[in-house]
Amino acid sequence: MRKPELATAIAEKADLTKEQANKVLNALLDEITGALNRKDSVTLVGFGTFVQRHRGARTGKNPQTGEPVKIKASNTVAFKPGKALKDAVN
Repeated sequence: MRKPELATAIAEKADLTKEQANKVLNALLDEITGALNRKDSVTLVGFGTFVQRHRGARTGKNPQTGEPVKIKASNTVAFKPGKALKDAVN
């Protein structure tokens, strides 16, 4: 499912227009992004938790040549699913 399809599903379930649902979805994604940028975690009870994690610098390997490559430190986003989501999937 892509973003437009998700917005359409939200519109149908929440009795909103597609434009309103798209605004709601964009606002939600912006808030999650902003919180993670501030290094806050975002917990949606029953769904899961988004958290920013730091990856340290490390040495990798070029798969074509086998030469070692330095990989810079970076931040990434991790998601830990909640119990209700795990149960729904299983």
